[in-house]
Amino acid sequence: MASGTTRGGLIAAAVTVVCAVTVLAAPGMAWAGPNPAPSASATPAPGPTPGTTAGAGAGTTPAPGKDLQAVRAQLDTLYHDAAVATDAYNAAEEAAKKQSAALVELARKIVKGRERLAELKTRAGAAAAAQYRTGGLPDEAHLLLSDDPQEFLDGTGRVLQGQKATKGLLAELTQTQQDLEQYAEDASAQWQKLEANRKAKAKAQKRIEQQIAAAEELESQLEKQEKERLAQLEKEAAQQAQTAWLDTGVLKGAQGKATTQGAKAVRFATAQMGKPYEWGAEGPKTFDCSGLTSQAWANAGVPVPRTSQEQWKQLPHVTVEDMRPGDLIIYFKDASHVALYVGDGTIVHAPRPGRTVTLAGAGSMPILGVVRPGA
Repeated sequence: MASGTTRGGLIAAAVTVVCAVTVLAAPGMAWAGPNPAPSASATPAPGPTPGTTAGAGAGTTPAPGKDLQAVRAQLDTLYHDAAVATDAYNAAEEAAKKQSAALVELARKIVKGRERLAELKTRAGAAAAAQYRTGGLPDEAHLLLSDDPQEFLDGTGRVLQGQKATKGLLAELTQTQQDLEQYAEDASAQWQKLEANRKAKAKAQKRIEQQIAAAEELESQLEKQEKERLAQLEKEAAQQAQTAWLDTGVLKGAQGKATTQGAKAVRFATAQMGKPYEWGAEGPKTFDCSGLTSQAWANAGVPVPRTSQEQWKQLPHVTVEDMRPGDLIIYFKDASHVALYVGDGTIVHAPRPGRTVTLAGAGSMPILGVVRPGA
């Protein structure tokens, strides 16, 4: 706590902060989103041509002759980058929710502490007034002036009890003041973290929208037949990857049956098929990849981390050979995508913007590993 800051001022500031958060966190209300990101119709910044690595603001001009394989590779890069940014956005969102809840709890503690402090000060004032009425005379004088020594001795016992109670009262008063100071400091720290996460969300949102806008701009330059051919190329690539994966014999030993909870998660996820992908969404009308998997397992009564990267970090790992329906398959080296395994080499997932929740081959994308909720 900075020197010179008064207790009352610090506590008052904390109350203002946490009250503001209480309003923001009220049921049915969402955090104010970051400033609007550039419109999807905005012209993306120039960048590499198809066939090269696309980074932030990657160029969207197809190569001469519209090499559709190069276009597909560039779209994959743009959407992958958007997926990474989506994970960052979701992580910041989850952290902000927790910090909001912590601030609301601190608000309750501060309000209760201030009420208790006022009560203790009233009691302390009453004790001081009672002592003043006795004239502050020493015990010897009270004994000499007393008409009834026994009554004095009885009174002395009560005085000693009162003195002990007063000491306890003052100790509690001091502790309550210290607690309020600590609550105020904690509220200030949580607020700073909350602001940092809101900035992280804004940065991630801008990145997501830039990459999606660049991908959409690139796709908009294709003729109808080219779009159909591009879709066919994507389908063929996924089928080839799935066939190669199955040919390894990886599923020969995978005979595990779903648990009751795993089966429930599978039923929930497959019931969402046809619903659009939307970054940052976790239902009920739209989902992103980890929004679908986290909600599927929440529906089964098992909470799991919100993001694919945290699902990979925190949930127990199992081998691909031992996976069973309900397990989560994590994709790509950076754990930027996740799907729910439904059995027979098939997954259900929310692929990317512009697509819907669907079934796909479990080996159609590079597998990082498998995790098991509820293990």
